[in-house]
Amino acid sequence: MGCCNSTESKRDWKPLEEHSCTDVPWLIVFTLFCIGMVCICAFPIATGAASRLISGYDSYGNTCGKNNTKLEGVPLSGRDMRENKYVFFLDPCNLDLINRKIKSIALCVSKCPAAELKTLSDLKQFALNNGSHLCSYDITPTRYTSHSDRSTKCPKLPVPPSKSVPLLHRCVPVDIGCYAEFAQAFITFVGDNSVLRRVIAGVMASKEIIMGLCLLAFVLSLIMMVVIRYISKVLVWIITVLVVIGSIGGSGVLWWLYADHRKALDNNTLSVFGKEVASDNVKALLVYAIVATIFTVVLLLVMFFMRKRVALTISLFHVAGKVFIHLPLLALQPFWTFLCLMLFWIYWITVLLSLGTSGTPVRNNITGVVEYQMQGPLQYLVWYHAVGLIWINEFILAFQQMTIAGAVVTYYFTRNKSKLPATPILSSMARTIRYHLGTLAKGSFIITLVKIPRLILTYIHSQLKGKENACARCMLKACVCCLWCLEKCLAYLNQNAYTATAINSTSFCTSARDALLILVENALRVAAINTVGDFVLFLGKVLVVSCTAFAGVLALNYQREYTVWVLPLLIVCLFAFLVAHCFLSVFENVVDVLFLCFTVDTKYNDGSPGHEYYMDKALMEYVENSKKMGWYKPGDGDGREMKSMARGGTSA
Repeated sequence: MGCCNSTESKRDWKPLEEHSCTDVPWLIVFTLFCIGMVCICAFPIATGAASRLISGYDSYGNTCGKNNTKLEGVPLSGRDMRENKYVFFLDPCNLDLINRKIKSIALCVSKCPAAELKTLSDLKQFALNNGSHLCSYDITPTRYTSHSDRSTKCPKLPVPPSKSVPLLHRCVPVDIGCYAEFAQAFITFVGDNSVLRRVIAGVMASKEIIMGLCLLAFVLSLIMMVVIRYISKVLVWIITVLVVIGSIGGSGVLWWLYADHRKALDNNTLSVFGKEVASDNVKALLVYAIVATIFTVVLLLVMFFMRKRVALTISLFHVAGKVFIHLPLLALQPFWTFLCLMLFWIYWITVLLSLGTSGTPVRNNITGVVEYQMQGPLQYLVWYHAVGLIWINEFILAFQQMTIAGAVVTYYFTRNKSKLPATPILSSMARTIRYHLGTLAKGSFIITLVKIPRLILTYIHSQLKGKENACARCMLKACVCCLWCLEKCLAYLNQNAYTATAINSTSFCTSARDALLILVENALRVAAINTVGDFVLFLGKVLVVSCTAFAGVLALNYQREYTVWVLPLLIVCLFAFLVAHCFLSVFENVVDVLFLCFTVDTKYNDGSPGHEYYMDKALMEYVENSKKMGWYKPGDGDGREMKSMARGGTSA
């Protein structure tokens, strides 16, 4: 974001008019990495693992719905299962929470039991009538009631009614009791299984109310984004006054308590023990009062020097509200991103499960069942797949940030708002896909490099809990904390780098350097926006959750037949917070982009003819008021032109 050559003829800078591809080598690397992810997906398909995952397989290595090959050392393998297309578990509720699997023998059956089977005679009759054998293959239906191993090779009685899951061909119990037992393993405070049943029943019965309240949270979040534009000035100053009153009042109370206790200490009526206690209290209150006074003085000084920057925060909030009026599709960005993430996570989990069944079949000598284990170099495919989860996940989030940045930059640097593109969001997405995917790949990879060791250390800490000494535990926590802080700082820098790329079409490193210089030059402004602004947005989230919770209490109060409706209310509040967070996070991103555009605008323009500001009226009023108050120095806008986007160049 440097200036042009002084010998060049000065011309009006038109952002986003000319573009050049950025970080092309990183785009190639990312493309090759994605091709590797596709190859990993193709591997289980080629080896038949994907078919095993979809069709299901029994505990003896037979794939349901297919004619199988005999496995060495497994007598019940190699059976023709073309008529038996469903997987049936002898004890479907026997869940191994640690290894995340069902601890039960699985069989391939031709039909899932639709009605409850209470006795072995019922099992026998079901097998004779439907040809679906629910006991092990080596037991004929006529011997169900008399076989010596019927307690281990036949299902646990009574057999609950079940139905097949679409696409996955598994017999899943219809009764909710099995799932209640599973949930109870996580919810340790539930002592009675009937309590959990009542809670779940309350959720199911009040699902219409829950959906209505979730819709209310969605509407309130949209309203809040508009309202903040108009009440930001009043809200910010109310918060400022309350903080000042609170800090001064708190310090005054501590000094009053110190004087009162000091006076009581001078009273000779106290006992020896009472004087010692009073003396300790006086010393503690003196320390507290001094610390509180120092904190108050520092806070007042900071607020005094940042008062003009608080005004900038208010102006940015006002302009951000206008941005959403002109670009309403910005509000839908979280939904598109969430949809993309969900589709990718479904794909990733499906491939991971397929990899889990693509190994070599190995017979467990203890249980006698067949398990698929990945051995040798194939184990590294899982690690590659795990890295892909983090990198592509960060890439999708970066794409949203770049899309928002491109649209807001277009809005800011378009003098005549009536000449905005018909769909600025789609135009920004198209520019990002055509020119800046390499920049996103590089930025998301940097976050991945920091996130992977943090996750590894977090996993090691969880595995060694209670085994390591205090020093090692402290060091691990310190490393995790440092990596987390580094990740957040890099994420914030990346977001501003994407904005700089949207402005000047420069490579990631150049944009990150320029953005960092601007942030350092405007450190106090950044601090004001990230403290006052974040707090205002947090209050907005609290307001949305509070209103939704209040409406939920009123609505659920009429459902008095549900003795336990705390879970529906908790679900509604959680959803309301997530929705408010998504919407107001986009609002926060817009404010950050506007701030960078504003600093660039004031740095390279001074309002003189030929170097007019691009900023909105609200920001213009802030600049004019700052000049009158002496806050705005002439050097802030030196009249230098910004570097044309055509000179961004293709850089690695």
